[in-house]
Amino acid sequence: MKNFTYYRPSTLQQALQLLENRWGNTELLAGGTDLLDLQKEYVAQPSRVVSLNGIGGLADIVEMESHPPQFRIGAAAKLAAIAEHPSLQKWAPALTEAARQVGGPQIRNMGTLGGNLCQRNRCWYFRDEHVPCLLKGGDRCFALDGENQYHAVFTQGHKCVIVNPSTLAPALIALEAKAEIVGPNGTRSLDLKNFFQAPAGPEQREHVLAPNEILTAVRFSTSAKNASYEVRHKQSYDWPLVQAAVAFQLSNGKATNVRIVLGHVAPTPLLSHAAAEVLEGKEVNEETAAAAGRAATEGTKPLSKNGYKIRLIEVAVKRAILLAAGVKPYWLT
Repeated sequence: MKNFTYYRPSTLQQALQLLENRWGNTELLAGGTDLLDLQKEYVAQPSRVVSLNGIGGLADIVEMESHPPQFRIGAAAKLAAIAEHPSLQKWAPALTEAARQVGGPQIRNMGTLGGNLCQRNRCWYFRDEHVPCLLKGGDRCFALDGENQYHAVFTQGHKCVIVNPSTLAPALIALEAKAEIVGPNGTRSLDLKNFFQAPAGPEQREHVLAPNEILTAVRFSTSAKNASYEVRHKQSYDWPLVQAAVAFQLSNGKATNVRIVLGHVAPTPLLSHAAAEVLEGKEVNEETAAAAGRAATEGTKPLSKNGYKIRLIEVAVKRAILLAAGVKPYWLT
């Protein structure tokens, strides 16, 4: 990899002073499970790497006394710590299950919340240093007519058809989480559903952070029933083919305030309003869950090799809804 200067600031203010107003020359380091790969592949070639691991408090998981409890999870919190947190397991099983599914034990013990939300996409054309794709200054997305079996099926209006790689994002969006961000102009809060964008060139990332901003935490409070379900090729180190995260209130068996979020099917985590409308006010059962799954596929325009994802969306949404409602996962027997 290219030689770089390593910085380990002890405060956020020191870290901010090291950042620049353009992407590429300076990169933030947390767990390193993504950045180091990008550097070894010469896709990222920073001159400066700024570690966040010397800044106190960024890895804290704070449960505030209220009912339901409010949670604030620091951006440097390890995925393993999130997955194993007892209160999060009780109140936010969608999040803890998503964290538990990421990679293997080594990845979960190094990877962080912020890293998972801010990681670069996994498109093999983007990850190949020799391919001048759109996101590296080229003039075309090679996946449009190339090897696209793991790419987006919601492709309308997108020049680049990557899928957002974050597994925690759909669960957190379903839980209506907010991102806490610090920058040169102070702090700001942003609904996590607005945190992501579909990049179309090298001047953009998969999120809306400015190059001189830092994600410091996410926070949420929920009493909703919630769950996350993923479909994978294999139960090992792998990214999901499709993910669905759901959250809703349940009263007399009927779902209200329904939120259904799809992952790994579009350049951003995708709120499916059509699926939520189908389930809203209905009893949660096999029929309504399946109907919501079918509705979640509205607007898809698959590529040449990933049409199979349509059926997987239906299955993932249906099973996530049933899990959130407390149905025993009969498909595991």
